[in-house]
Amino acid sequence: MVSSEPNEIDVSAEHPISDNWVWVGEHRPPVPRTLFEHMTSSWGDDPFDDSVHPAADYCAERRRRVGEKFVDCTLVIPTGNYKVRANDTNYRFRPGTDFYYLTACFEPDAVLVIRNTVSTLYVPARRDKNTHEFFTNAHYGELWVGYRRGISESAQFYDIATAPIEQLEKDLVGLDPSSVLTVRGFDAQVDSFITPQERDTELPTALSEMRLVKDEFEVAQLQLAVDYTVKAFEDVVRALPEAEGRGERVIEGVFNLRARVEGNDVGYDTIAASGAHATILHWINNDGIVRRGDMLLLDAGVECHNLYTADVTRTMPINGTFSPEQRVMYELVYRAQEAGIAAAVVGANFIAPHEAAMKVLAQGLYDMGILKVEPEEALRRDRQLHRRYTLHGVSHMLGLDVHDCSNARSEHYGGELYEGYVITVEPGLYFQANDLTVPENYRGQGVRIEDDILITATGPKNLSAGLPRAIDEVEAWMKGLWADGTTNLRLR
Repeated sequence: MVSSEPNEIDVSAEHPISDNWVWVGEHRPPVPRTLFEHMTSSWGDDPFDDSVHPAADYCAERRRRVGEKFVDCTLVIPTGNYKVRANDTNYRFRPGTDFYYLTACFEPDAVLVIRNTVSTLYVPARRDKNTHEFFTNAHYGELWVGYRRGISESAQFYDIATAPIEQLEKDLVGLDPSSVLTVRGFDAQVDSFITPQERDTELPTALSEMRLVKDEFEVAQLQLAVDYTVKAFEDVVRALPEAEGRGERVIEGVFNLRARVEGNDVGYDTIAASGAHATILHWINNDGIVRRGDMLLLDAGVECHNLYTADVTRTMPINGTFSPEQRVMYELVYRAQEAGIAAAVVGANFIAPHEAAMKVLAQGLYDMGILKVEPEEALRRDRQLHRRYTLHGVSHMLGLDVHDCSNARSEHYGGELYEGYVITVEPGLYFQANDLTVPENYRGQGVRIEDDILITATGPKNLSAGLPRAIDEVEAWMKGLWADGTTNLRLR
């Protein structure tokens, strides 16, 4: 990796500071003016056009709606800054969710301000060929990090009024602090401009509740993310013969490659859990061995370029055929998921898919002799005995975040299901390797099946139906992918 320190000439007695030098910042030596003029001249046009972001109209409507909710306030929504990964290297930037929902803007350090339903996007100026930072600033200089939309380019592309980020403090400090609501925790400098208010939490709550119902653009983006995810699961199946005897990171790497080729990234850390690791809910170490005869639980999702993410889980036999014990477990989880999906209808309570799935699982555990009491008793609120083997809830909201709308109030998030909600339905069954309440031949195995469900007026729509779920279909799907003669990754 190229050093983040540009190669600059030392200034000493042999090179006195004068008009022949250009200052590039405190504690850094200047560069020769001759070099500055050479580096900032004779460049062609920048690669920006007059296009508008496809979500611009949707974002404008969202800004209007949130502005009307707080018509007496100034709303400040920052996107955040680069985060340090190690020393002088940063994580790849991802915009703050609320900010992106309202702007579709991908630029770091930007801030959205809405006042009386009038919106202004504050963005940094470009560090382009008109400034020395073009070639001296390793974090923002366009010769280092590529083209960035500045004030005028952002106004055009995002179809919004813009202003220099340097103007933000001046525009905010003169306001009555009690009338300013800020999404805090994303930009420490912005947080310092305005005294915290008790009402600050109302803004992220309102935005989360707005995001519960997806508009047509969002649904299309979620479907796109799911479609990419289907391809990535197919890639993994093709690579399974190569992965046998090697590590789970082969699986992770194959899936993540598709995520970067087709989308922006993975939507969350990929869970590639083989064997007993499938009983660990958030297994992201992915350092286990992939063994023939075990099952692979793959919980993964591609995040599309507009940042909506899929969240899908499939459990599959590494050798392509479920063993008798694996079949029993898988069939039980499949029946539970079928019941959960059927319960995901307009007007039902958010918890309905969970309750439907748990009834099936509890009955199955009782039939297997693992639960020693009748399912109705095991499921009682004051007992919950089934949870030793099921562990987690069945649903969460899905959207720009994999666990979307987390700031919504429980009466909205956990209340009635409405048309336009997108939820997961993901029951699981987990028998720990050392659980003496489970027959020995089932221990150390886990099964989860997860799909992304759009709540519609005519019933649940499975956005991830492109991936087989029924047990015989899973086996046939795997064998069909292997039969095409390709056992390693094939991008198409």
